[in-house]
Amino acid sequence: MKTKAAQLGMLLGVALVLSYVESLIPFAFGIPGMKLGLPNAAILIVLYLYGWKEALIINILRIVLSGFMFGSMFGILFSLSGALISFIVMCLVKRLDIFSIKGVSICGGVSHNIGQMLVAVFVVKTSGIMYYLPVLMVGGVITGILIGIISQSIIPRIKNAASL
Repeated sequence: MKTKAAQLGMLLGVALVLSYVESLIPFAFGIPGMKLGLPNAAILIVLYLYGWKEALIINILRIVLSGFMFGSMFGILFSLSGALISFIVMCLVKRLDIFSIKGVSICGGVSHNIGQMLVAVFVVKTSGIMYYLPVLMVGGVITGILIGIISQSIIPRIKNAASL
């Protein structure tokens, strides 16, 4: 039990560090708020190693803490909306067991962008911003693949470290 708590704490710390690193990277490609989604690697790892309950807790803690440290309340709203939709989709797709971890990550990246766009349409009260969606979908696929590859390579290392 102590090992699990320590590993979850470390993965939350990794997610927070990745949130900070991501805030320093100018990656927007002309789309406000577009990010790489690096902290999602930690969430995906927790989902695969520990399950959905632990991943949900780490995900919410990461968003709230990083929002207060590196962002704003408005940023927390957008992050939570995308993250919760993404999280639900990733859990469902993982449970169906039809995709590898990369496929689950891609589904998470794409659905995260859809969730954020839905909130953005509601907040700015115009559907005109939906023209960003195709670029965001491509970005979600690309970053989903990268985060899936990263997570897939890290999970066995964590399992090996835990067995020492």
